[in-house]
Amino acid sequence: MKVHQFAHSPFCIPVTQVLTALGVPFETVEVPNHDRASLILLTGGQYYQVPVLEDKGAVIFESGPDTQDVARYLDREYAGGRLFPDRWDGLQALLIPHLENDVEEVTFKLCDSGYWDDVPDLVARVMGLRHKERKFGRGCVAAWKAQKPALTAEAACLLKPFDQMLAHTPFLTGDSPVYTDFLLFGILGNLTWKGYNELPKGQPHLADWHQRLAAFRF
Repeated sequence: MKVHQFAHSPFCIPVTQVLTALGVPFETVEVPNHDRASLILLTGGQYYQVPVLEDKGAVIFESGPDTQDVARYLDREYAGGRLFPDRWDGLQALLIPHLENDVEEVTFKLCDSGYWDDVPDLVARVMGLRHKERKFGRGCVAAWKAQKPALTAEAACLLKPFDQMLAHTPFLTGDSPVYTDFLLFGILGNLTWKGYNELPKGQPHLADWHQRLAAFRF
């Protein structure tokens, strides 16, 4: 198993954490953010984002902007349906888009506010920033730095319902984590990458859950 990734990606962290929880050996391959030629070649020109898996002679990647093809492959091949149990299909169908769109839309900006300053290679840093600016507008990262207090408050507000859910169960749906748990873990891993940000204050159940999932093994 090879996981082609950005180590700080909120969508790669869930994959490696699932594999760790399942005890599946894997190798990570760091993809330069500014040079994704390896992904393009690996997927025959069909994909350039992360994560991409190589496993058992197959290459697995997302077929659309809102799919969970990689996670469902791991569930089918290794997790025995524990990531996407039928009984939680409806709830996960609500929570996954909310996390991937509404929550991550705020938290990645807080990570990026610190991340790009720490990229040592000038070409990689400039190309990465230009990529962000093509999508979000010139000066977007500088603007996110200036907006950090407001973004931090917004992130805490978006995460509060998860803290409330976790006041009653060890994981979001009960005694064992499902994919939504790992996705939330990835988003928080991106938020707190290299100590750029902290978990929201005053949300103890979320903090306890974060430690519990980090140590969890199926």
